[in-house]
Amino acid sequence: MRALVFDRNLEFRGDYPNPVAAAGESIVRVGIAGVCGTDLEIARGYMQYRGVPGHEFAGRVVESKNSSILGKRVVGEINAGCGRCATCASGLGRHCPERTVLGILGRDGAFAEFLRLPDNNLIVIPDSIPDEVAVFTEPVAAAYEIFEQVHLSRNQTIAVIGDGRLGAIVAMALKGEKYQPLVAGHHREKLARLAKLGFDTAEESSLRDKFEVVIDCSGSGSGFRRAAEIVRPRGKIILKSTAAAAAEINLAPIVVNEITVIGSRCGRFEPALDALAAGRIDPRPLVDGIFPLDEGVKAFEAAKHPLNFKILLRAP
Repeated sequence: MRALVFDRNLEFRGDYPNPVAAAGESIVRVGIAGVCGTDLEIARGYMQYRGVPGHEFAGRVVESKNSSILGKRVVGEINAGCGRCATCASGLGRHCPERTVLGILGRDGAFAEFLRLPDNNLIVIPDSIPDEVAVFTEPVAAAYEIFEQVHLSRNQTIAVIGDGRLGAIVAMALKGEKYQPLVAGHHREKLARLAKLGFDTAEESSLRDKFEVVIDCSGSGSGFRRAAEIVRPRGKIILKSTAAAAAEINLAPIVVNEITVIGSRCGRFEPALDALAAGRIDPRPLVDGIFPLDEGVKAFEAAKHPLNFKILLRAP
């Protein structure tokens, strides 16, 4: 099959082996996939991953022993737990110590014509959601994970650090659920685009107020440090960023100011699909380009551009 492959360098290959489904798995033909910050970090060495990256996708099941999903359009939760350990038995398969992660850890991903995932990971896309919207399910689910981890009051002051793709989607999720976040970043052009979408925005360096909740979507090791500077005493910092570069921070203010720090990663897909189907979130204004699969290297270069939000790959 055709695939975009990372092995010290990113390259397009026309003869990559087709995936072979294990017991309880199905084969999905990828229709469209999204390039996210984690993919860019993988190309910089994150997780020491080798193989086909990509974990945001919408596709169609073309091979399966499960008749309920065969032929259906699907998205897929990216963590595949072993199903045998105590962590999986407790309902925390996303944290299974033996898990594979689509396009990130031990499992080829979505920047290819086909991928494989366990049947239990595949969720049928409602007919009302087009592929160009469904492809955002994974990052929207990551945003909605915040609501499952933290109780937020509508009157709390909330700052989102990061004016990139993740920060924008987190802000959309907050606004879709009737919160009023401030989005802070370094790029005036991006902040202007977000302001046109109805968000309060500010240049990060100008922030002087203290916020009750700060969500780090910066994609940078420095984001945690900046979050610690602008959070109120006894406030909360929610970390959404993954970065290859290690962060350095003085933890003393976290203790002195009694700050709660919460790591937040993947989320359940059902709340995300509900929000997308109901129109509470429409991420399509974030799309800055759609590339064919064989131009995947160019797509990555476009995704690296600081003024682009979202780049998609189409695999016909």
